[in-house]
Amino acid sequence: MPTLPAPSNLARPLLADGAMGTALFTNGMPVGESPEAWLLTPDGAAMVEGVHRGHVQAGSELILTSTFGANAIRIGDSEIAGRTADVCRAAVAAARAAAGPDRLVAGSMGPTGGLMIPYGLLDAGEVRAAYAQQAAALAEAGVDVIWVETMMDLNEAIAAVEGAKEGAPGLPVVCTLVFAARNRTMFGNPAEEAADRLVALGVAGIGANCGDGWAPVEAVIPILTAHAPGLHIVAKANAGIPSGTAEGVTTYPGTPEEAAAYARRVADMGATIVGGCCGTTAAHVAAMAGVLAG
Repeated sequence: MPTLPAPSNLARPLLADGAMGTALFTNGMPVGESPEAWLLTPDGAAMVEGVHRGHVQAGSELILTSTFGANAIRIGDSEIAGRTADVCRAAVAAARAAAGPDRLVAGSMGPTGGLMIPYGLLDAGEVRAAYAQQAAALAEAGVDVIWVETMMDLNEAIAAVEGAKEGAPGLPVVCTLVFAARNRTMFGNPAEEAADRLVALGVAGIGANCGDGWAPVEAVIPILTAHAPGLHIVAKANAGIPSGTAEGVTTYPGTPEEAAAYARRVADMGATIVGGCCGTTAAHVAAMAGVLAG
């Protein structure tokens, strides 16, 4: 299995992948279906592997599994309740088939979809246990990295990282959050605080993903770089601000040329892992690959 290299050993940033969810809907996954449930069907597994292959062929060196919403809390009321391990096995198999022996496979763990105390009813211990279960399933299935992503509440991010370290103690953990106005998360956590608290937990990398296009991710990269010396800094922005829907699928206006320019800027700011989030395709990844290779 490949190993996440130390930032100091990189001559240039690692190229991550683009979007999975928006790609699946574009390729024909039924509107309203969850990627995790779709993955457990023969057509879904083939489609997920196909999306991964597109990113790999475009130059991705690190791809995220289709397990964003596979934690027990998020799927608890769905048709796949209790099947976190099944989803993780299927997702890692699809990713590994596309990645081959040399590229990194990161096990994606997204938000629970609920709110933690004091905003909601979820207890930190319950959330931590759900992430520990998912991380253990991802580790057993053979991922190289645990990838906590799209976190809007720093408290949930912390619970997820703690759960990841409990469930997969031998694997590096990377955590990315969504930043909005004034370089704060959707719950108001400043980027500086988020970085300091996550660094204290021993993560291998921190960063920003999703959000309203390129700008919010770019704005926060220098802050994260300053507060996390020696760690991986991740930039994984959406392809611009969503412009509406077409047949129930959200569309994104960002072009491959814009993605290339964004990749150059965040690399110059200190990002060591660069990729795309919602709306980014293999074409966007290829454009970023060309810039980073230069």
